[in-house]
Order: sequence, then C-alpha cells, then structure tokens
Amino acid sequence: MTAMTPEIVSALTSGRVAHLTTINSDGSPQMSVVWVGVEDDEIVIGHLMGGRKVQNIKRDPRVALTIEADGANPVGMVHYLAVYGIARLSDGGAPELLQRLAEIYVASGVKFPPMDNPPAGNVIHITPERFAGLGPWSD
Repeated sequence: MTAMTPEIVSALTSGRVAHLTTINSDGSPQMSVVWVGVEDDEIVIGHLMGGRKVQNIKRDPRVALTIEADGANPVGMVHYLAVYGIARLSDGGAPELLQRLAEIYVASGVKFPPMDNPPAGNVIHITPERFAGLGPWSD
C-alpha cells in the first residue's frame, strides 16, 4: 500500500466525480463515474445494486481511478490524480456511505439515496498501490 499524502486526500474528498476503471471478462476496460470518499487509508465507493463494476471486481480486483484536482501546471494543464490499486467488496453499507457522500456531492441535508428502504448494496474499498497524474503527487 502507498500512503496517501494530505494533497491526495484533498483531491479525493473535493467533491469532484471520479472515473473508476475495472476490467471486463474479455480484458477490455469498463469505466464508471463514481462518488469517492476516504476511510482508513482506503478509497471507498458505494454501489447499491450488483452491476458490471461489482462483477468485474469479484473476478479481477485490479482497478484504476482518476479525478481532477485543484491547480494547474505553468502551461495550464489541469492537475489530476490517477490511482492504481486493488479493490475489495464488503457487503452492505452502501446507503450509509452514499448519504455521507451526498452531503459533499449534492447538498447539505439532502436525502440520498432518494428512496425508502434502499438495498444494502456493496462498498468498494480500494487499497492504493501507486499514484500518478499531474500535481503535487507526481515526480
């Protein structure tokens, strides 16, 4: 596991959507736009229903995630963070995580998911192995 610096945590908790890439059974990439949070040195993502990304992670836990960040380099290229890591799934907890993330991504006081008795879903936990991109985390 690679430690997350304060700059990395700031990028991941900024309220910008991230792009999660998993690997389909034929080896092709599958990409989803997701809300992300940070808990216990892991990146967390809530997912209410079994979907392609959950199926892919069950089969192959390697993932990549990108997110835009504050700032730009001297020629105007916007900072972004790329995370390469290993994902694991935990059963349940998705509605609670999504409610906490909705406070950042939607608005304070919003009810999310916007339904009564949402399914327990899954929480995707990503353990970072490497960081890349353009910003204070790049070489």
